Amino acid sequence: MGEKVVAGPFDLSDRQRYRDKLRQNLAALERLLAEKRFDRARNLLGLEIELNLTGPDGAPKMLNGQVLERIASRDFQTELAMFNLEVNIAPHALSGRVFDQLAEEIRTSLAYADRKAGELDAGIVMIGILPTLDRDDLVSSNLSDVDRYALLNEQIVAARGEDFALDIDGVERLTCTSKSIAPEAACTSVQLHLQVTPGRFADVWNAAQAVAAAQVAVGANSPFLFGRELWCESRPPLFQQSTDTRPPELQAQGVRPRTWFGERWITSAHDLFEENLRYYPALLPICDEEDPLQVLDAGGVPKLGELVLHNGTVYRWNRPVYGIADGVPHLRVENRVLPAGPTVTDVIANAAFYYGLVRALAEESRPVWTRLPFEAAAANFDEACRHGIDARLTWPRRGRYGGTAEVDAVSLVRDELLPLAAAGLDAWGIEPADRDLYLGVIEERCRRRANGATWQAATFHRGLEAGLSRDEALAATTRRYRELMHVGEPVHTWPVGLPEPVPLG
Repeated sequence: MGEKVVAGPFDLSDRQRYRDKLRQNLAALERLLAEKRFDRARNLLGLEIELNLTGPDGAPKMLNGQVLERIASRDFQTELAMFNLEVNIAPHALSGRVFDQLAEEIRTSLAYADRKAGELDAGIVMIGILPTLDRDDLVSSNLSDVDRYALLNEQIVAARGEDFALDIDGVERLTCTSKSIAPEAACTSVQLHLQVTPGRFADVWNAAQAVAAAQVAVGANSPFLFGRELWCESRPPLFQQSTDTRPPELQAQGVRPRTWFGERWITSAHDLFEENLRYYPALLPICDEEDPLQVLDAGGVPKLGELVLHNGTVYRWNRPVYGIADGVPHLRVENRVLPAGPTVTDVIANAAFYYGLVRALAEESRPVWTRLPFEAAAANFDEACRHGIDARLTWPRRGRYGGTAEVDAVSLVRDELLPLAAAGLDAWGIEPADRDLYLGVIEERCRRRANGATWQAATFHRGLEAGLSRDEALAATTRRYRELMHVGEPVHTWPVGLPEPVPLG
């Protein structure tokens, strides 16, 4: 959805033409796969981080246009709402000291952006959901002034035909409605890209689906929304409900939501793009002039613009991506399950854990997805979002007897997944110093049962115990979070509580 999208009103013929173009695109993709036209294995990773802008009081500031003018870098872009930014890190080869290199690049970029935001009395906060967000912040008038966001909002609202209903039952319960998709902007995440060959795509995607719950369990960082304490990682239910084009009747019929975990293991990237066409009506039926099959006949590489745009409106937690670089097509798995933050070290630790784990699992002789029902992987994801580092997950038993068992997330990660991740990083050629440093962060989170969500919740409750109101405690937690985020020590080392003086009376 990063491309410029400009269109007027759509009519009935636009949607039929778009569906026809999608079928042509899918046929062209099939030919590209059959003719082995894709890039060779290059072991490339990419990273995107969504960010929040806040004022000195911890509240969101609707300033992304002005801040981006001052940053003046193509690495930074708008996101859905005016308190959001996104930073994109250029692709890197997955080898050597890449994680230390990424950490240094991100720290430099964020420090620069924070200085520029500071010129407007604002600052950068890297967090899953900003605790100080109010319902009045997430309204259509605060969407970024970009055509594609206004158009996407208009089309999703039209498809739904009524207000969006938010209902998240966690530690506390939040129920409210919204007239737009603006609540989606509360969800700020890290997206991890991995370029893969078509032959490896299904194994990597399946592995990413299998470990999504473990990623969330150790990385949860989104316990609050609109003053309520909800799930440890509240982004997934919020994202699903705030983009849900289905009124209750279609939900009752079993129509699939546009934000979903999926329903089966796959055998090819084609499976996912084909599902997109089969299940999801077009939201943005914008056609270009390319005839992808003619381009292929002429020896060229089609852009598959309609397929790419449609894929960008289906919000899988592990999404297939078709792209072209230097005239050569490639495929990527985009992992979207992680919240942003808390620190750069934590983000890179989460990335190292993911890249190591999917490499190891994708190459196992008895892959985990042949031993774990897909329904169990989906239930694991839901459990991890609800309970974070205290989640209990279903996982295949070791040994010859097979079957599955329920296990603490921390035990699973510490005893089984971290050794696999280490082996995977070795297979990528990652330096042992990088491997041990960043996987050590994950191990320490497990040992202390601490992550961003546990720190936020504990610090908020300390504020309440000290006599602060809920709003004051959330604001103080956010200010303290931002301070510790910029210090940069990983979250498992953060002291719980608020050092700032508590007003009396």
